[in-house]
Amino acid sequence: MTIRVLIADDQQLVRTGFQMILDAQPDIEVVAAVADGAEAVAEARRLRPDVCLLDIRMPKLDGLEVTRLLAGPGVENPLRVVIVTTFDLDEYVYGALRSGATGFLLKDSGPTLLVEAVRAAAVGDALVSPSVTVRLLQHLAKPRQPALPPGAEPLTERELDVVRLVARGKTNKEVAAELFVSLSTVKTHLGSIQAKLGVRNRVGIAAWAWESGVVS
Repeated sequence: MTIRVLIADDQQLVRTGFQMILDAQPDIEVVAAVADGAEAVAEARRLRPDVCLLDIRMPKLDGLEVTRLLAGPGVENPLRVVIVTTFDLDEYVYGALRSGATGFLLKDSGPTLLVEAVRAAAVGDALVSPSVTVRLLQHLAKPRQPALPPGAEPLTERELDVVRLVARGKTNKEVAAELFVSLSTVKTHLGSIQAKLGVRNRVGIAAWAWESGVVS
């Protein structure tokens, strides 16, 4: 099955480079490469790609707003969004993660991680690269008391154990092994945690954990 990708970046060199790398893969096809956020939204809604690869800083609409429109709360049939960040400048990447992005990529990550990010997002794997995830969330974290949505049921101790492991980049299988529980139990915990926190995926859980000080 071919993974259909939309690229949105205001730098032509970046768009061209990403497209060349992705189109060279036998299982990936770039269906659109656009230069601003408004065009990204229009083309994504028209083409329904499997993965949208979005720069966070674009004209007309930035990556944060595009993510909210394509994958945010209340969006029916949300698309899978991977945010491209320069890491040290884009501190509001948190907003994109909390708005429904399934992962992110450093702009200078190189071809291998770019392909990994797209393939991971296509199958619903939110943590594109655990080491990169932890680095970025550590960099952006401003610890404070954990905040749950109004009226939300508190997380159990076991759910907090799962949150801490997810925030450190552990896969479901690794979480199950560390907690001595089954894979299905981990998935059940993740579903409950996402509902309580009001997030859509593992990256949302990890972002909440680092931002709230559950991990440090």
